[in-house]
Amino acid sequence: MAAVEERKPQVVCMSALLTMTMPQMRTTIDALKNAGLRDRVKVLIGGAPVTREYAQEIGADGYSDNASDAVGLVKSLVPAA
Repeated sequence: MAAVEERKPQVVCMSALLTMTMPQMRTTIDALKNAGLRDRVKVLIGGAPVTREYAQEIGADGYSDNASDAVGLVKSLVPAA
């Protein structure tokens, strides 16, 4: 949360390689909410075990199954500078 407050990113992206790490994505989104930062950033998730349904379930703003598509998703969610 300190990094989000300090650097003020427009997007936070998370990737999981194992199903056992996926719950931390929800934990991170919840922490952003509790810190009052969730409305300031878009949250995107992806990774081998992650699905679009999981992204919706945990309240992420988007999901991508590859980095190239994630770039396009970011461009569609964040206004050009």
